[in-house]
Amino acid sequence: MMDSSREALKPDERGLGDAPAKSRGKLALALGVIAIALSLVLGFVYLISVRRLEREVARLSQQTEGFSRLVVRAQEQSQTLAQQASQAAANAQAAAQQRDLAKQDQSNSEAQAQLARQQAAAEQQKADQATQQAEEYRQEREAELVQLQQALGQIAETRRTAMGLVMTLDSKSIRFDFDKANIKPEYRDILNRIAGILLTLKGYTIAVYGYTDDIGTQTYNLQLSQRRAEAVRDFLMQTGISPTIMSTKGFGKSDPRVPGDSEQARAANRRVEIGIVDSKLITNGPLVPPK
Repeated sequence: MMDSSREALKPDERGLGDAPAKSRGKLALALGVIAIALSLVLGFVYLISVRRLEREVARLSQQTEGFSRLVVRAQEQSQTLAQQASQAAANAQAAAQQRDLAKQDQSNSEAQAQLARQQAAAEQQKADQATQQAEEYRQEREAELVQLQQALGQIAETRRTAMGLVMTLDSKSIRFDFDKANIKPEYRDILNRIAGILLTLKGYTIAVYGYTDDIGTQTYNLQLSQRRAEAVRDFLMQTGISPTIMSTKGFGKSDPRVPGDSEQARAANRRVEIGIVDSKLITNGPLVPPK
């Protein structure tokens, strides 16, 4: 009976013994579920965090790229500004050099202008002195010519010209025979008196011009008039007048002194003229006596 009771009680004891085990199983299951759920939640949160981090990293990467572009742009701008600054400095230096050159040129120009003014003043002074000397010389020559004209006028007709004086040795002073060029002895005294006056001259040249009457050809008369001029020149040379200051020229029958074909007219036209000219006024050799 007692064994039966024990045996009868055993099923209840097994039932009571399985209850804690089931509870623990449920608890373990619940804990497992909770752990899984927690793992899922944590995984989801992790994924969200990862994605957030990825987005943040992407954003930061974009910002970094933007910053890099800004840095590159800033570097390029800085380089450009540096080049511009260098060019500006070079331009400023060139401008300063140009300014210095301009100042130097201005200084040189002013110095040259001052030198030119000084030279112009000196040249003007020389010109004034030359003008004064020329005027003094003209006055001296004028006085000499007045005295010379008076002295020669007592011997033969002497007229004043722009270049000096002209003596006319025609039939009233020296008579040339027809077709002759020799000087007769009776006229040598007149030439000696003329030579005595001409020997006192300084700074003058003497031109002897010969003329003929209208008889004969011009070619022949040119030769005859030249011989008459040379005859007077040769006589003056014998008196001591230097041949270097004398010249001769024959004009033939051109420029008659007295128009007409009478014997008196022809005798007057057979003549010699002596031109006395200031040597400083001569530039191209002997001059034709002005009328």
